[in-house]
Amino acid sequence: MIEAALVSCDDHLDLNMLPADVLQKRMSAKWGERAPHVVAPEGQAAAWIADGERWGFWSGKKGPSPFGDGPKPILTAYDRGGIEDLTELRAGNPVLRLQDMDRDNVWAHVVFGPVTSIKTKDEAFMRACYAAYNDWLYEDFCSVAPDRLIGVAMLPPHPEAAFEELQRLAKKGGVRQANLQIAVAEPRLEDKRWEPLFDLLEQSGIVLSFHVTVFPKAGDAFDKYKGSPGATFLHAKMFIEQFLDPFVDLFAWGILERHPKLKIVIAESGIGWVPWVVEELDYRHYRLWECADYWTDKGGIPHKMKPSEVFQRQVYGTFQQSPTAMRLLEFWGPENMLWASDYPHPDSIWPNSVRTIGETMGHMNPDVVRGLVGGNAAKLYGLDLSKATVHAKLPIGQTKEAA
Repeated sequence: MIEAALVSCDDHLDLNMLPADVLQKRMSAKWGERAPHVVAPEGQAAAWIADGERWGFWSGKKGPSPFGDGPKPILTAYDRGGIEDLTELRAGNPVLRLQDMDRDNVWAHVVFGPVTSIKTKDEAFMRACYAAYNDWLYEDFCSVAPDRLIGVAMLPPHPEAAFEELQRLAKKGGVRQANLQIAVAEPRLEDKRWEPLFDLLEQSGIVLSFHVTVFPKAGDAFDKYKGSPGATFLHAKMFIEQFLDPFVDLFAWGILERHPKLKIVIAESGIGWVPWVVEELDYRHYRLWECADYWTDKGGIPHKMKPSEVFQRQVYGTFQQSPTAMRLLEFWGPENMLWASDYPHPDSIWPNSVRTIGETMGHMNPDVVRGLVGGNAAKLYGLDLSKATVHAKLPIGQTKEAA
């Protein structure tokens, strides 16, 4: 048995859990009724409406289930934790969220916002929505417990807008990580329009993350399978598909090698698929340099480091309950893997984090486990775990192998 301060590096605050006035009250009056707001007609499910379009449901008012009558097709952490009344908006209420963290023996959450819920083609309107959310996140939400609630800023999916929002936030301070929703980001990362953003991330020390999404465009893959049990299995494919192109682009176009201080977290995409890809990148790097003479009069080869070396220097990945991941420590490096609970999503292990950590890491070296469940995050985000007042007693040091 060991004691550790747990830092969960992938947790959520979705649109359905935001207070109803979060965006509207922080946006300019010029947007009027276009600004995101909640509509809750009597006898109907409450929903977020923005610019005349429905953005998603809201849990702050009791009403018909978005899934209809009968059993639910998918359970969340709240269902498993015995919480039936969601009108308190627990994930978006810092006091109640901290109570849920205490229940799970977790000291800190790295909180991702409502990914891809901001759906508009109006660039100015989009920027205003992102800024409103980010300001509320840091000024009203994380400020309640800044050592425990580690907010992840949301960046617009286009380079100029993302740069300007990060620049604005960097000047204000207090931002440790910013998320670029890579499934919908345009153009691709090798486009030079992204370079100012990468430069700013290096200069500011803010970590960049890519988080998986189950919404369009990625969600389009589910259309023909809706209503079929087979659709559940498509997540295994979809999560990797979203990350594969941009992940390879980081190495193929020398982005990470050119920006050695840029740190990347790939969140909730799974990390078991990564070793083969990096191994293959190393092999292609060898094949490239095998023909170095060919490139001599063509500008040479800018890729000096092996992709695996760049990877271990700059890339981190989150995991929840993965015996496979535990067998990949040598590849990833023991400091590059970040444990997460995924609260309160369907894939979450809340409120059973301690039990799950014991089941997947009980056989491992206690010092390695302390790093995975909190120490690595403390180094990456500059957290002082000596201030933690919530500690978990983990069943570590067992001889039983991970299942």
